[in-house]
Amino acid sequence: MKPKTRNTGLFYLLLLIAVTALIIFIVRGVPQAKPKEIPISQVITMSQSHEISDIEVNGDWLNIKDTSKAQYRSYIGAMTMADLQKLGLDITGINVTILPGGIDWGTLLFTVLPFLAFGVLIFFIFFRARGINNQAMTFGRSRARLFPGDKPSVTFDDVAGVDEAKQELHEVVDFLKTRERFQTLGARIPRGILLVGPPGTGKTLLARAIAGEAGVPFFSISGSEFVEMFVGVGASRVRDLFDTAKRHSPCIIFIDEIDAVGRHRGAGLGGSHDEREQTLNQILTEMDGFDTNVNVIVLAATNRPDILDPALLRPGRFDRRVVLDLPDVVGRMAILKVHTKNKPMARGVNLETLAKETAGFSGADLANLVNEAAILAARRGKKAVEAVELEESIDKVIAGPERRSRRISPTEKEKIAYHEAGHAVVARLLPNAEPPHKISIIARGMALGYTKQLEEDHYLQTPSQLHDKIAVFLGGHAAEKLIYGESASGVHDDIKRATYIARSMVTDLGMSEKMGPRTFGDKQELVFLGREISEQKDYSDKTAEAIDSEVDIIIRSQYDRALKLLTDYRNVLVKLAETLISKETLDYDDLEALFKDSVPATSLPEKIAFPELLKPAPAGGDGGGAGASGGSAPRPVKPIGEQPATT
Repeated sequence: MKPKTRNTGLFYLLLLIAVTALIIFIVRGVPQAKPKEIPISQVITMSQSHEISDIEVNGDWLNIKDTSKAQYRSYIGAMTMADLQKLGLDITGINVTILPGGIDWGTLLFTVLPFLAFGVLIFFIFFRARGINNQAMTFGRSRARLFPGDKPSVTFDDVAGVDEAKQELHEVVDFLKTRERFQTLGARIPRGILLVGPPGTGKTLLARAIAGEAGVPFFSISGSEFVEMFVGVGASRVRDLFDTAKRHSPCIIFIDEIDAVGRHRGAGLGGSHDEREQTLNQILTEMDGFDTNVNVIVLAATNRPDILDPALLRPGRFDRRVVLDLPDVVGRMAILKVHTKNKPMARGVNLETLAKETAGFSGADLANLVNEAAILAARRGKKAVEAVELEESIDKVIAGPERRSRRISPTEKEKIAYHEAGHAVVARLLPNAEPPHKISIIARGMALGYTKQLEEDHYLQTPSQLHDKIAVFLGGHAAEKLIYGESASGVHDDIKRATYIARSMVTDLGMSEKMGPRTFGDKQELVFLGREISEQKDYSDKTAEAIDSEVDIIIRSQYDRALKLLTDYRNVLVKLAETLISKETLDYDDLEALFKDSVPATSLPEKIAFPELLKPAPAGGDGGGAGASGGSAPRPVKPIGEQPATT
């Protein structure tokens, strides 16, 4: 028995004893001196000598009180007062009281109560034991949650930005509704469908939408709920889950995060995990053993399909994959419409521009963005969500909340302003860089300042685009060197990210003329850990020196390029930094006006200008809706030029 259970039982036992003692005390009253017992002959003698003042007849006993207030009692059995008078009892001048006969409840309760308390204690002990036995019997049962199909809470209308995936899964809905149409042609629906995608792209929501559209029961369980410390429990829960599902056929079983139980067998540090492997073996057996007449479809979700066991992915089990990627600008706009449907939006809020500003956001990030904007509007006492709340929510999702309370000295504030101005100037003047959309020196999260660019969805990047990106990362460092002759510690994140891009260009992307179109290094990872832990060096030390040399050349050349731009347009850098110090935050219009004022038109590259959020939206630009993708995702768009609050 656990210590907590034992202490609870002891508490109830002591409480029962205390209640019993209290009842006895109330019934019996305060203990008094016991009257002296005398024979009936002495009572008769005392009455004849007039020594008795009171007589009380209580059943088989006489309670006597003499003239000196002394108390006596005498047993009379079945005799009555008339019988006693015949024996010579003189009651002249004596107060005689005859109490009514009946059951002595006090004595009876005092006699029975200890046995009753003992019986209650025995019942309590057996009841606790039966509860423990019931827990043991249900330990191996499935913990899947059942959502009935007659009350769908989510349908395909609540999911946006994944049109191809919805079209792929419509077949599942059609099969559950009209199975005969498929069977007539000898077709069968895939027994298992694996939803693959980054966190926050809506895998779980899409699975629930399938059940809502088909109108069938939906069993939801996490992969980690199968695994326990006792070997065999997970396999028992799998059997119970599939048995229950077959009784509710047709239905859908959804296993979220299946990589928790479906990892490659025999992998990991120190050998395999018996409980996890037995659970996986049972899943494989249940999925392969389905009767073709049983309409049970298994859906599973993971963001690590590379670590799943091959036997789980073979045809006949999870033989179809549906990939849910991060939404593009059209998908983001559709998701924003879904999430803003039930929220009052101010007139003129442009969702198309908001979608363009949120490149790399998942559905969960967009849901969080709209919710944060609604919270901000409510906090400010507004009746509708305006563009300023949406803009601020983007910054909050990317970089964290504002920290205006952080005390920053004027000298450090000036350095931060020149650092961010350096990023913005280089980003605006380079032809292949994304234009700066917003620049701020207000601390957010761990960043002391940031520059946000308007990024389009890129699926391919050229060397010139990557070179410009590196130059923009190094623009803050170059600005500090140009103005102060040295740079502060806040540039380390920019340098780290620039170095990562440069090394990827040389070792992974084949963008180095000297090294040629090949990759260097075989990255190793353990399936059990699910992450990269080492890199096998498949090249010589001489090649390693050449790689370092190429990376160094790329970094230095782009740094020199950024430094030359800032030197040529030092007046623009100074003006932008001074404006930033006074205003703290500059948006796209402020930046464009400053650049067009200070830079000759021939030197200013044409950039794609996005309309502001408050400009009138095109047809169909307004609108929104409730619920798209669930889950969470890492920060998708990290602003350049973050100044970490470390030294």
